[in-house]
Amino acid sequence: MSSLELWPIGNCQVSGLFDEEGSLVWGCVPRVDGDPTFCSLLRGDHGQELGTWRFVLEDQVATHQEYVRNTPILRTRLEDAHGGMVDVFSFCPRFERSGRMFRPMAFARIIRPVCGSPRLSVLLTPMNGYGTAQAPVTHGTNHIRYLVDRAGLRLSTNAPVGYILDERHFRVESEMHFYLGPDEPFVGNVGREVEAMLQQTEGYWQHWVRGLATPMDWQNAVIRAAITLKLCQHEETGAIVAALTTSIPEAPGTQRNWDYRYCWIRDAYYTVQALNRLGALDVLEKYLAYLRNLVDDADAGVIQPLYAVSGAKEIIEWEADCLPGYRGMGPVRIGNAAYYQLQNDCYGQIIIPNIQAFSDKRLLRMANEDDFASLEEVGEMAWKMHDQPDAGLWELRTRAAVHTYSSVMCWAACDRLANAAQRLGLTDREKVWSERADIIRENIDKGAWNEEGGHYAASFGGDELDASLLQMVELRYVEPDDPRFKATLAAVEKGLRRGEHMLRYANEDDFGLPETAFNICTFWLIEALHLDGRDEEAKGLFEAMLAHRTKSGLLSEDMDFETGELWGNFPQTYSLVGIINCAGVLSRSWRDWR
Repeated sequence: MSSLELWPIGNCQVSGLFDEEGSLVWGCVPRVDGDPTFCSLLRGDHGQELGTWRFVLEDQVATHQEYVRNTPILRTRLEDAHGGMVDVFSFCPRFERSGRMFRPMAFARIIRPVCGSPRLSVLLTPMNGYGTAQAPVTHGTNHIRYLVDRAGLRLSTNAPVGYILDERHFRVESEMHFYLGPDEPFVGNVGREVEAMLQQTEGYWQHWVRGLATPMDWQNAVIRAAITLKLCQHEETGAIVAALTTSIPEAPGTQRNWDYRYCWIRDAYYTVQALNRLGALDVLEKYLAYLRNLVDDADAGVIQPLYAVSGAKEIIEWEADCLPGYRGMGPVRIGNAAYYQLQNDCYGQIIIPNIQAFSDKRLLRMANEDDFASLEEVGEMAWKMHDQPDAGLWELRTRAAVHTYSSVMCWAACDRLANAAQRLGLTDREKVWSERADIIRENIDKGAWNEEGGHYAASFGGDELDASLLQMVELRYVEPDDPRFKATLAAVEKGLRRGEHMLRYANEDDFGLPETAFNICTFWLIEALHLDGRDEEAKGLFEAMLAHRTKSGLLSEDMDFETGELWGNFPQTYSLVGIINCAGVLSRSWRDWR
């Protein structure tokens, strides 16, 4: 049975997920939102031999997996019943070459015999058309070609091609190298070149990690989260996807199955915020370039909630009928209809990360008055929409309201534009945006405050609760010691906390009552407890959340608050952001290490 015990690899061009047997069970080409050439993760119990790349020992009895330290290079040790062992290294090449970053649409694997006389078979069965048919195969002396739609793949190897084609076991007596990449001749000796790629990829990632400003405590958890967040960036454009998968249900059998392989402005905002706190400016800079292109293409400042990694606006949602789904729990949805929703918080999430570029002198490209003028168009929309109904950050599909979180984000957009105008010496524009921020604040305090309950509500004139209210301090709308925030924290905790977990809301939505906790909301609670002076309780909850991570050190979107089982798309950027942010606020200072 499929599980979320998965190990991601990638190079910011392509990515893959490996199961506990070391098999590639999810991978899309030519990029993260492409056709899942490797799709066995979503084939249920129907044809697990299709849509995978698997190495299997004869009489195999055990596997052990770990990442090469501070990298996304996966080492899987396979053991047979007779004492035979091999190590399999799986990675996507990434390193500087010829003055640019070499990050091909390729998966590389190396088999190294460890002991005994292991016999191994290779199963490589890429698919076409979202699981519709197995890719046709042709071959040469040292390569196999797979006719994959739009992006033909070629396996170059020094392993016996005939054995691979026949899927027969053969003895592993020397190292074998595999490079599955674009359908073009492999230049050079495949063994030497793939070995060199491994060493250079390891060096790249370890040097990248070396530049992170990690907290003193929970370093391993933070480093793994940071590496994986970087893997979620499509470097060609700078877009950051919400997750690497589609249609892992938020809860079993609910049809809460969504495609997260796109760039949500909201999710990307939180991702760059967390990585920025670690000093990973490379991700921020590339994402700001992506945002500048979106702003340039926006019609009168209108921003969608999400875009394709290419920046395309239209992301038609449809169902891939040939894929039964995770554990058979379809549908498998491709695309996401939320792209045409109104989600007014996205205006703040466009502007806030851009504001740093007006003052951070470390950046290669700082923002100027032309950039400010473009952002003002987005600010105009924030001002216009701050008190208008929308679908909210949880993307409700059948009803709308004036959501408090969206309004606070619109306030933040105007407030931060005033800050940028001040830095640029634009006194008149500073006054305009400051006055607008004040008016929005008045409207929020009037519309969102629930007098009867004595707390902020999730929507204007409502009484319902929403975990996003805990973000009011993070957005600098209120101070942590503000009595209104303390009262709201108490109300949210009472209404939405389920033991060690937090719901995003407790009311019925388009699919009924929520059945799982939303992991980022639990991390928001942990941060709020810290701000409330309840550090020991916050640390206890944080340690509990870390204990729920997969063996690869990661989290999905949702969690069963009774069993602790992970659900939802994987790995989820929101959840990894929570690990980084909570470790940062709860860790001891490096000055304490003496």
